[in-house]
Amino acid sequence: MDSDWNLRRELCEIGRLVYEKGLVGGTDGNISARVLGDRLLISPSGSCLGMLEPADLVLIDQAGRVITGRGKPSSERWMHIAAYAERPDVMAAIHAHPPATVAFTVAGIEMDPCALPEVILAFGRVPVTAYATPATTEGAVVVRELIRRHDALVLDRHGSITVGKSLRDAFFKLEKLEHGAQTMLMAHQLGQTRRLPPEEIAKLGALREAMGIGPADEIASACLPPGTRIPRTGPSGERY
Repeated sequence: MDSDWNLRRELCEIGRLVYEKGLVGGTDGNISARVLGDRLLISPSGSCLGMLEPADLVLIDQAGRVITGRGKPSSERWMHIAAYAERPDVMAAIHAHPPATVAFTVAGIEMDPCALPEVILAFGRVPVTAYATPATTEGAVVVRELIRRHDALVLDRHGSITVGKSLRDAFFKLEKLEHGAQTMLMAHQLGQTRRLPPEEIAKLGALREAMGIGPADEIASACLPPGTRIPRTGPSGERY
């Protein structure tokens, strides 16, 4: 019981951070954590992530049925359920509405994945899903295949979903995604953006793989000319 209550408190703490950082507004967004294998704690429908209390959270099963809780589970629960079903390693998921990230999709401009080293290292690339009507099962459909290979997805005109091994991990990925979007937005406002040189992108891809963050092939396909060979490196960056 104590561990369950601790998880509930942490979920509320992270929800407040998401709200205070301006990554959601009003009652937007939702947050969840895996409990007991196939059960999820999730924020209730119509709740403000900045004002959650541990007792507010709803425990549901993988079919979306309520096990315990006073309110209705988030209307976006299907997207969360799909993420957990596709990723046994994922223990937490956050759906937010980060403003700069969403603005790129509304403008129809790609947030260049090949310009910021920290974004390349953390994510490889961040795919944009097809548009899905909010609060419907369409959200699960558009994320299901992409979430298998990516920890962060941008939802066309709607927001983002980030997943992680913990609630903090999912939150830090959300924060990094929006920080990258804000940086790229300012670069566009200044008049131009510059990609990293191909050899540096290749080094980051190799380092990402060596550190166990993720595969390098996504970076190669998104940022490098066809046939470019990514060097293999050790954890400290040495080539082998």
